Amino acid sequence: MEKTQLNSLKNNPHSKMSIAGFLIALGIVYGDIGTSPLYVMHSLMVGNGGLAKMSTNFILGSVSLIFWTLTLVTTIKYVLIALRADNNGEGGIFALYTLVRKRAKWLIIPAMIGGATFLADGMMTPAVTVTAAIEGLKGIKINNAVLISTQNQVIIVTLIILSTLFFIQRFGTQMIGRAFGPIMLVWFSFLGLVGILNISSDWTIIRALNPYYAIELLRSPVNIRGIFILGSIFLATTGAEALYSDMGHVGRPNIYTSWPFVKICLLLSYLGQAAWIISVRDNHTLQQMGSAMNPFYQSIPADFRLFGIFLSAMAAIIASQALISGSYTLVSEATKLRMFPRLKTYYPTNFKGQLYIPTVNSIIWVVCLFIVFYFKTSENMSNAYGLEITITMLMTTILLHQWLLMKRVNRLFTTVIISFFFVIESIFFVTNSSKFIHGAYITMFIAALLIAVMFIWRYGERLKDDNTYRSHFASLLAFKHQLNDLRKDPSYPLYTTNLVYLTKVHDGYRIKKNILYSILDKRPKRAQVYWFVTVNVTDEPYTAAYSVETFDTDYMISVQLYLGFRVDQKVNVYLRQVVNDMMSNGEIKAQPQKYTTIPDRDVGDFSFVIIKEVLSPDTKISNVKKSVIHLRLLLQKFISPANWFGLSYSDVIEERVPLVLGKVSLNRLRLVRKDRSALKDIKIDEEIDDDDEDE
Repeated sequence: MEKTQLNSLKNNPHSKMSIAGFLIALGIVYGDIGTSPLYVMHSLMVGNGGLAKMSTNFILGSVSLIFWTLTLVTTIKYVLIALRADNNGEGGIFALYTLVRKRAKWLIIPAMIGGATFLADGMMTPAVTVTAAIEGLKGIKINNAVLISTQNQVIIVTLIILSTLFFIQRFGTQMIGRAFGPIMLVWFSFLGLVGILNISSDWTIIRALNPYYAIELLRSPVNIRGIFILGSIFLATTGAEALYSDMGHVGRPNIYTSWPFVKICLLLSYLGQAAWIISVRDNHTLQQMGSAMNPFYQSIPADFRLFGIFLSAMAAIIASQALISGSYTLVSEATKLRMFPRLKTYYPTNFKGQLYIPTVNSIIWVVCLFIVFYFKTSENMSNAYGLEITITMLMTTILLHQWLLMKRVNRLFTTVIISFFFVIESIFFVTNSSKFIHGAYITMFIAALLIAVMFIWRYGERLKDDNTYRSHFASLLAFKHQLNDLRKDPSYPLYTTNLVYLTKVHDGYRIKKNILYSILDKRPKRAQVYWFVTVNVTDEPYTAAYSVETFDTDYMISVQLYLGFRVDQKVNVYLRQVVNDMMSNGEIKAQPQKYTTIPDRDVGDFSFVIIKEVLSPDTKISNVKKSVIHLRLLLQKFISPANWFGLSYSDVIEERVPLVLGKVSLNRLRLVRKDRSALKDIKIDEEIDDDDEDE
């Protein structure tokens, strides 16, 4: 058996440290965490009773909690530890799972839960960031006219922006993507400069970096929410998981160089807002604004406020775009890891990693619009935002523990560091759990639905494999002569030159009997070469290789394709390359075509057969297992294997076959022949008498 590399897939050219990589990292990685200053301090202020209740100790403690959360969770856990757990440069919870899945089967559970909650969180992020940005325009004069004066107008503008954003996904965003980096560079620089300007009025605010103020606030009576204040603090680090997931787009070195700049700018923004709040907390006009007063916008000098609002809107759109693109990537990875049904996927541009999944796009769009309609304000959204991502972080911590053990890191150190993060994130989970009744139940329901789909898809496949007995398989070797006789039999018309079955070949030579039944019994299919192709998804993201087994023939070939979980599964393209390689090596004969538009064409036509299974009434397994398989087969009705395997423009035949699982009873219903005289007393249902109906 020979294994050959199909092609060389290069890593991202921006994965090495460079100025271009630095800018791309700013545009792709930090959209979520970079827009948190829009609503974190506002959430803290509203949650504690408004501007009048913002004492100096409360403000110092809040900023201290933000700083140490960013340091412990984002910097230490994700930047310094998680980024090292890369799979050939790719990051994210599914890439991490592929590294450790051989250690224990149960690890698929945290991977599924973490992936589902990350997707659910991504549905909330565009709504909250864009709404918070547009709210900054409310009451602002543009050319001596107030364009947005009510919250209903904010909602309308938000819906228009979100709808436009989701609509352009189908065309690709390569041109927009090039502008992401420079815009985010301006955004973070703006955050830092405005922060410094506000800090300059009270440099003593820097003492908030002392962890004493964070600890003191958690037990101080000035904090009316107690430990549940951490629900608002956590909003400052919600983008940490996205930072890890997007590593493959920009490379670890560029995150290492860009994160210090981003963190400093974010910290300056929070310190600046804190200094501004201390200076204006007794202002009755601002106090009367209530929850409509956002410290981020109000702390911007009046001459630059309009610019800041438009810049924040751009940053919010970029953050939303990054989450939407990240959702496509996550679903694609889950699909190739057989955790999710195959969905129709498009690649609108030649930009590496850019893909478009219409089903995912439509679902996220509808959910985002619903969230905006339902919550109406960014304040309400932030009160329901963050619960799902705490679950994702906990699941990542569990998988990181296994990865550290796999790397043979000191067990005591591993236990201590992982326990530390697990305790911190568990506290965040508990404090965020109060958000469930404030609206987080919506995204938690979505996460639960996604987990159910993953469970049904994965467990249903396992049930099929476990309950498909060896008697349902046949050896290709036993049918060599029949296939040879059929391909030479002139009494049957030539069905196709190359007949291809997409199926799993077990032990190198065993396939399901229904494949051979399709060739020999259902309708004898005469072909010159019979191909049995298995697509294997590898742990490495960019593998593209194959192996072949000819069984000492030139007409019966098993092809094993090894494709990385980020590689397009264009089977027809790869198979033609395999055929050309084998012809060059003399393993199969040339297939010259008499009628063709291609000069000197030596490769014949292809017909691909896809077997669709229908659960047979003869299946003998428990009702629970049968229900799971029924649901999995139901999900299969909404997918197109032809599109998934890149066969949209190929000759594809779909055949339905019964799926019989478990041991078939020998006492199945059989007809017994009797004389008509013995059946004269049997009553016949008059309602189905065709002769009576005709009369």
